[in-house]
Amino acid sequence: MIDARGLSCPEPVIRIKKAMASKEKEYEMMVDNQTALENVTRFAQHNGYEVEYTREGADYRLRLYQS
Repeated sequence: MIDARGLSCPEPVIRIKKAMASKEKEYEMMVDNQTALENVTRFAQHNGYEVEYTREGADYRLRLYQS
């Protein structure tokens, strides 16, 4: 689980980019703002991942995965 709550862009994207270096098929990430949600989603999709997210209070839980 990558916790990027409280971080402003581009830090959430940098964190998922570093994690993706491990080439895993799935990641989970928490962000707390719409901009981070959109930027991480766009980056993940550009790198071949599908993205699902759920709202948890003020936060977003993202699931990034390759099918």
